[in-house]
Amino acid sequence: MATTAITGAQVFDGEKPLGVRTVVLDGRKIRQVGGEVPDGAEVVDGRGATLLPGLIDAHVHSAPGSRALALRFGVTTELEMQGLNTRENRAHLSEDDTVADIRSSGFAITPPGGHPSELMPEGFRPGGGRPPVMPLMPFSTTPEEAAAFVPRLLARGSDYIKFMIDDGSVEGHPGLPMLDQATLNAGVAEAKKYGALTVAHTLTLDATRMAAEAGVDGVVHVFMDRPHTAEIVDLIAGADMFVVPCVGLDASMMGITGSDVADDPRVARRLDGNWDKTLRASYDRYPQGKLEDVLATVRALAAAGVDILAGTDASMPETFFGGLAHGASLHRELRYLVAAGLTPAHALRAATATTARRFGLGDRGRVAEGLRADLLLVDGDPTADIGATLDIRAIWRRGSLLKD
Repeated sequence: MATTAITGAQVFDGEKPLGVRTVVLDGRKIRQVGGEVPDGAEVVDGRGATLLPGLIDAHVHSAPGSRALALRFGVTTELEMQGLNTRENRAHLSEDDTVADIRSSGFAITPPGGHPSELMPEGFRPGGGRPPVMPLMPFSTTPEEAAAFVPRLLARGSDYIKFMIDDGSVEGHPGLPMLDQATLNAGVAEAKKYGALTVAHTLTLDATRMAAEAGVDGVVHVFMDRPHTAEIVDLIAGADMFVVPCVGLDASMMGITGSDVADDPRVARRLDGNWDKTLRASYDRYPQGKLEDVLATVRALAAAGVDILAGTDASMPETFFGGLAHGASLHRELRYLVAAGLTPAHALRAATATTARRFGLGDRGRVAEGLRADLLLVDGDPTADIGATLDIRAIWRRGSLLKD
């Protein structure tokens, strides 16, 4: 690859705006931040624009074509929270610079018949064919079973261990089989023995408390069944947990569609008909929920110093997973985080440096010398107007410019 110099742009390094105007890419990595343009470099004029790290979506479920769609929106890495893209299945994806890179939990520890089985219509079979290696299904009902699955998941290439803590009440299926505290505790304790990161699916306040008491590193939803309390905020903050709120998912569960996003011409030109239809739908399983309560919870968590990570829970182009689309919904999530009270710069950190730090992705999430050249160039200044993240001028994945 040739040497490329991006000049004249404001640089947001994943933490803060820098005072430099030049970033030099050499092959797949960032060679230089600031300084002079090297002789012979190909120059990209970034005047009037902001250069950011490639965005990271901290909660997705993959589908055929979803990683290519994500990259078209400047999402250079996706963190799969249940799916097939463990290390044994993704070598071809890691080397493909036309799709977002991915990390995966594999399948989550949950009881037989537990969440997410209730979300699938009877007889539904996702498309896309079988992966090279079928995933491990870690169904667990006892502490011994949960603990035994952890090393097996890690050996099979799970990048982190996920636990489902869900009785189905928010999804309209109360009484689902759910992990009890002892089983959850045993699984988390076993993961800690291996130094593995742990995450939990928690849609209710009580499930969130269970995750905190078990020592889970982070929850990949913010609860939506009731307003926050000082006690739960203090518990999360005191445990140094991170939270991936997925506000857009909560909105969809309440019947709020993503039509406002689908109507945006900056989004519409990147979506096909199936994704457009999906984005215009909603889960609509918890209409009694209050979005203002969710936003207030996010505001309280951020004020308490909890690390907030940006994620969407985007899945497949099916209307029963409605209101969400890969890539597009992360930009909407950033707007939700700002609506909750985060500054635009704080929201950008939630989709770049903070997520990279909490998931141990030391080679990305920042604009710094020696890191992967995963970059997003947008017109305007998203540190002042978060909506500018959709004014995409150019995207690089490992130094390779995406052809749009």
